[in-house]
Amino acid sequence: MADTPVSTPAQEPGASPVTWIAVIGCMLGALIAVLDIQITNASLPYIEGGIGTGSDNGTWISTSYLIGEIIMIPLTDYLSRVFGFRRFLLSCVTMFLIFSMGCAFATNLTQMIVTRGLQGFFAGCLIPLAFTMVLTKLPRRQQPIGIAIFAMTATFGPAIGPTIGGWLTDQFGWPYIFFINLIPGAVMLGMLIPTLEKAPLQLHLLKEGDWWGIGFMALGLACLQTVLDEGNKDDWFGSPLIVKLSMISAICLIVFVIIELKVEKPAVNLRLFNRRNFALGTFANVIVGFALFGSVYVLPTYLDEVQGYDAQQIGAVLAWVGLPQLLIIPFVPLLMKHIDARLLVGVGLSIFSLSCFLNTHLSYNVGGDQLMMTNIVRAVGQAIVLSPLASITMIGMPPALSGQASGLFNMMRSLGGAIGTAALATLITKREQFHSNIIGQSVTPYGESVREFLDRMQHYFLQHGVPDPNRAYHQGEILLGQLVARQSLIMGFSDTFAALGVLLLLAMVAVAFTRRLA
Repeated sequence: MADTPVSTPAQEPGASPVTWIAVIGCMLGALIAVLDIQITNASLPYIEGGIGTGSDNGTWISTSYLIGEIIMIPLTDYLSRVFGFRRFLLSCVTMFLIFSMGCAFATNLTQMIVTRGLQGFFAGCLIPLAFTMVLTKLPRRQQPIGIAIFAMTATFGPAIGPTIGGWLTDQFGWPYIFFINLIPGAVMLGMLIPTLEKAPLQLHLLKEGDWWGIGFMALGLACLQTVLDEGNKDDWFGSPLIVKLSMISAICLIVFVIIELKVEKPAVNLRLFNRRNFALGTFANVIVGFALFGSVYVLPTYLDEVQGYDAQQIGAVLAWVGLPQLLIIPFVPLLMKHIDARLLVGVGLSIFSLSCFLNTHLSYNVGGDQLMMTNIVRAVGQAIVLSPLASITMIGMPPALSGQASGLFNMMRSLGGAIGTAALATLITKREQFHSNIIGQSVTPYGESVREFLDRMQHYFLQHGVPDPNRAYHQGEILLGQLVARQSLIMGFSDTFAALGVLLLLAMVAVAFTRRLA
């Protein structure tokens, strides 16, 4: 008697065109959500001028969006079950577009913070829902393709966001960085309305909601995000406000963890960390978020503060991190068929790390042209990492837990990005101070080379319109101080890239201990 054929993943029917349209529509939403994290960064001075606020308050334009997004991401699975996937997603897209318009028409800081925060809140669901679509709607053999598309939104979005934002601001004005959302938003709605399945409301789940956990999580994450974004500017724990917010955040998040581990139906299923691959993969994902968003912060800051680039010039440099990924990521699913996913992640992280170490020799002569090659190397590393990492992390994850796992996985990457940006901003400041002290010990009026430099500068200024020798000498001292400060800042940026490189190597170690993808 012949053996009964055993079904294999290769024999599974592929997803229908309708399903693929829905998946691509969700991916477009994820791309919009990630783009809007970074799209304002290069344009903040213009937005601050437009709404009449200073640079100290202008950081809230980015902070409020991140607070809203990071609160929504872990709640997405629960809310999508309460209101139905289709109804919840379409409602959030619609509200996101409405508040995008609100941001464009904001006339003062308060209006901008409120509309930007709500924009981020409704955008927060777009990232995990796109990942959930891949895990639940695509057959296993096609999931690598879906994950690769998702990876493109997660890595391409942050890299290309400043490019798009800078170009729109220079060509049309800052409101258009919000108006532009209407185009992909309308396309997304057109793709999703006819393709997503309708599901009934399950309002009875509201009675089962982990509302205490949700409340403590929202307050804790909001305070934490504020501390991370404002801490460096306010000298961290030298500020009473930062101290109070840190204490509130710590208490709320500790209570939140206790609640989630005790309640029967937690809002955020922290028990998923009992799975080895999920725990190690998420840890590596936090570091990837740290490096991904951190590098997108450090490089534009260097180009702005050291090279004096404007928004459009910065965007043009960062385009070399984003555009090559469009060519590389489509081939990652093919590589995953023939190469161990852990090896792929290791190669990607090592290339990403190498790109950071290549930026540890910065000088005043290193500008956009000199950074092109390192940016292309970084693009290759980023393009390879996220798809296999997501696949490794979700090994053995039951479909019923996919939504919760997606929310937690993506929230941790966003949180890693927030921590990374704050930590790197502080590191730049501290290392600049360190190098300034070291250089200052050598640059004294008693050194022969310093005296020769000051004599040459005195002569130069006397020849260029400064009649008084003492004043000309003092101008030379001022110039020397500026050169020391600039060199210290450049060395601070170099040290920051070195720290990123080391962290990415640590992520490689975590991935090495995961189980092999079957």
